[in-house]
Amino acid sequence: MGFQQGLSGLNASSKNLDVIGHNIANTSTVGFKAGVAQFADVYATSLYGSGGLNIGIGTKVADVAQQFSQGNVSVTSNPLDIAISGEGFFRMSQDGVITYTRNGQFNLDKDGYIINAATQRLTGFVADATGSIVGGTPAEIQISLAPSPPRATTEAVMIGNLDSQKPALTGAINPLDPTSFTSSTSLTVYDEAGNDHGLVLYFQKTGPNAWNVDTYVNGTQVGTTQAMTFNPDGTLLSPAAPTSITIPAATLNTGAGDLTFNLDMGGFTQFGSTFGVSYVSQDGFASGRIAGLSVDREGVIQGRYTNGQTRTLGQVVLYSFLNPRGLQPIGNNQWFETSESGQPTAGAPGSGVLGYVQSGAVEESNVDLTAELVNLIVAQRMYQANAQTIRAQDQILQTLVNLR
Repeated sequence: MGFQQGLSGLNASSKNLDVIGHNIANTSTVGFKAGVAQFADVYATSLYGSGGLNIGIGTKVADVAQQFSQGNVSVTSNPLDIAISGEGFFRMSQDGVITYTRNGQFNLDKDGYIINAATQRLTGFVADATGSIVGGTPAEIQISLAPSPPRATTEAVMIGNLDSQKPALTGAINPLDPTSFTSSTSLTVYDEAGNDHGLVLYFQKTGPNAWNVDTYVNGTQVGTTQAMTFNPDGTLLSPAAPTSITIPAATLNTGAGDLTFNLDMGGFTQFGSTFGVSYVSQDGFASGRIAGLSVDREGVIQGRYTNGQTRTLGQVVLYSFLNPRGLQPIGNNQWFETSESGQPTAGAPGSGVLGYVQSGAVEESNVDLTAELVNLIVAQRMYQANAQTIRAQDQILQTLVNLR
């Protein structure tokens, strides 16, 4: 009788509908990978049976194969949302339990760890105090919320032009008397504690191609008067080398020690145009608090600070499997490693077979909704057809019962 075949078909069709329904339900689930029901026929014969008239007893679901094809990448407003473009999984840790996921929706907890919605922590390589990535065994990534330390100025560069048409002046430079100097400009420098100080330079033309420069900090002259001379074509003749400037701690008056740095004014000219400074640069900065995070395509996490500096804080590590279909799904967009999946291989994004990552983006579900709806119609028809085989067998049996 064909009841067994019809019943097995109903069971298989029902499970197929479950798989399709699960796919459709997760159309908007970030990092979700669709499944496909795979069927196998069933025969009531032994391994060594023979004969060509064996009739099968139905079907069964042999496997629900996960499809690890790439999902679309959509942009978000969270810089810690990370999408994988290509192969690889994120490795998550919680109380020693390791899972893997493609869902890159992350944020920071109160302790600075990068976590997902289930409070599992993202693992990767950490950075040392100098911002260098420390390899080895991946660990839970913790973003340091400590302020960025300050840096004292050691080098400064200033480029500008002194007006050759200005008349020569006599006497000493007096910052309180504008008639005692020709031009002035300022430069901000930083002491070892990160305090900023305004360095004011006063330029006085003393004769043809000859100038004096006085430097003041907090209203106090620093060092001695510096002479500048120019060639007839307006290019600088001296000083040819950067000038060393030392600001005593008493002048700084911040508790920091003496500040010594080199001031390079080799780019100055003396042309027949108005005075102006076109470029100012120095390498010091104040302390800063973390203001934002970014992740580059190779997974390097950069911290942006309020003092304008950036610092490497860690690196996301991806994992690949020889047989990702062998991973065990456990829900919450997570998979467990199994003997069928093989052991994971770790690496930085973009290395080996691993894909790159994209910050401020997530990988959408790879479910093709149109195809799933078509499959739903087919599965429904399969269910109805198997129900018809049971009905036909029932009618045949009823005919036999009614024989007299």
